[in-house]
Amino acid sequence: MLVNFEEIMKLASRENSSQICKATQCEQDALEMQVRAANMVRAGESLMKMVNDLKEFHILYDFPAIDKDIKKMSELCSAKQIEIDEKLAIIAKDMEEELSDLEEEYYSTSLKYP
Repeated sequence: MLVNFEEIMKLASRENSSQICKATQCEQDALEMQVRAANMVRAGESLMKMVNDLKEFHILYDFPAIDKDIKKMSELCSAKQIEIDEKLAIIAKDMEEELSDLEEEYYSTSLKYP
């Protein structure tokens, strides 16, 4: 990119000291500037694609970060599982007490249905 830019700057500041007609020289210089500008654009696009590929590679293949996230999510799920198990145990205990009370009430009632 730098070489192409330098050559464009040389073409822009060059004096007409050749044996070629001035109009022909201008056309030749304009064409060379266009080609060099296109080369610079192509090089810039290539650099942008390379940067994008590097970012994508880093995101997809950053194994330490992926492992860290997986471990963190596993710990969160384990903590949530313990919390849910404790709540279920409390609910089961409450249901056992209520069922016991209901059985006691049922068997102590004189009006039993067959």
